[in-house]
Amino acid sequence: MQLVPPWLEKLLSTDFFSVCRTHGDAARSERNMFCLDCNDEAFCFYCRSSRHKEHKVIQIRRSSYHDVVRVSEIEKVLEIDGVQTYVINSAKVLFLNERPQPKSSSSGKGGSHICEVCGRSLLDTFRFCSLGCKLVGIKRNGNASFLLEGRSSTTTRVMVRGEEEQLMYPSTPPSTRRRKGIPHRAPN
Repeated sequence: MQLVPPWLEKLLSTDFFSVCRTHGDAARSERNMFCLDCNDEAFCFYCRSSRHKEHKVIQIRRSSYHDVVRVSEIEKVLEIDGVQTYVINSAKVLFLNERPQPKSSSSGKGGSHICEVCGRSLLDTFRFCSLGCKLVGIKRNGNASFLLEGRSSTTTRVMVRGEEEQLMYPSTPPSTRRRKGIPHRAPN
């Protein structure tokens, strides 16, 4: 059984954020997109509309000089359980590849949660700091997977540019928030 989609290793080894050779003079010519169907190289916004119109495409973003992808995009095509997520600019993201951690900060935090592959301190009970580390973990142990098969999912119909599109989302339990007491009126 294949635990890793065929496009993932290419995605993780691709260099993003260079200027597109074809559309270099255009405003949005930064190569920050990757086509899961073509599994080739990074491309820009304009290449997407001309060559990848009907394909599954994800957009790569930058955070502190590291490549990240929004959780809302990647979880549609990849099982990301066990990978540390972060909130950056109000969006939940995860890192594509391992980020070197300075030696001084790894011992100073005293955190009990560390990445199983690179030893980076994690904020929670996650197993990996990035998709790249999860890939290494799968290859070593085989006790995790990137495949969405076997998970229940919810089908959602949305309108995109006037056409109905069907999107598959992993089903997640509804979050329940409780108030921390009885609300009181503010004093006059």
